[in-house]
Formats: sequence, structure tokens, C-alpha cells
Amino acid sequence: MDTERNGEFLEILKKRLTPSRLYHSICVAEQAKRLAEKFGADAEKAYTAGLIHDIMRYEPPENMLKLIDGDGKYKLSELERKITVTLHAVAGEVYLRTVLGVADGEILSAVRYHTTGRENMSLLEKIIYVADLTSEDRDYPDVSEVRETAETSLDKAALRGLSFTIESNAQKNRPIHIDTVKAYNYLAERMEE
Repeated sequence: MDTERNGEFLEILKKRLTPSRLYHSICVAEQAKRLAEKFGADAEKAYTAGLIHDIMRYEPPENMLKLIDGDGKYKLSELERKITVTLHAVAGEVYLRTVLGVADGEILSAVRYHTTGRENMSLLEKIIYVADLTSEDRDYPDVSEVRETAETSLDKAALRGLSFTIESNAQKNRPIHIDTVKAYNYLAERMEE
């Protein structure tokens, strides 16, 4: 079972991540476990997904694209191929599945969508997305408010994160991943109800 491999994953992460990114991954795992316990998800899966979510964070883009293209599961658009901050999530899912043999579809999907979100996210996907935003190591303006929001509503916390991503990228004239736009619209429509 993939959740029983955390020791193995930690050793791999020590070789692939910087010390600060490793600390971040551990913080995300702990926050994900806490949120899973709070909102009724599988805490072990949440911890594992949080731990391994950034496994490809420092891989060169050309290596990530080669891995993704070789797998054939994802057909990325030219724009998606250029958004390196989200590329590591797709490559992470492929690496975990094809190289490390992770078989749990929920964990793989949570890793895949931890940077962009997506329309109609599963509970575990939302937990990893929000845990990545609110982990102990995060220090950005409004993080305390996002953490507070996450205590009562994953949807509202995720919507805040998506809104920040969209606004930040728009202000810098950067492309916005279509999954992020769809995730935002999906959650925003439900907040109106």
C-alpha cells in the first residue's frame, strides 16, 4: 500500500529536494493529515500525497516534458508545456506512477492538481491544494486569513488560493492555466448558491 511507503518516499525526497523544499513537503503532509481528519478524508492518503506532491519540483523542464511525452497519458498544449510552475505537478504524477509504482489513483490525482486545482475537485485534491497554501512554512500576505478560512471551509480556502493565483498571474501578464480558471468558476458558482 502506498501509504506505508512514507519512509521510502522521504529518502527519495532527501535526494531530490532542497532542505527548505523538503521541510515544505513535510509541513504540507502534516497540514494535509490535519485537514483530512477535520473534514473526514483518509488521513494516511492525505499525508502521503502531501509528502510527495513536489517530488519533481527541481527537475529541469526538458526532463519533465520527456517523461510526460514518453508516458503518453497527457497531451499538453504548447501553453501548458511552457508553464513550468505547473509542469512539475503533471510530471510528478507520471514519475510517481511509472517510476516509483504508486498505484493509488486518489494520491496521484491530488499530486497532479496540487498547483492548478481543477473543476469539481475531490476531497483529497482540495485538501492537498489547501494544505500547500496553508502549511506551517508558508509566509505570504493573508496566509493567516487563508488558514483561518480553511478551518471552516475547504471550498472557500481553495477559492481564495485560486483567486490569488489568477490575480497575481494577470497582473504580471502571465498565462493562467485553464484548470485554474475552471476550478475558480466551479467553486465561485457554488458560493453564490
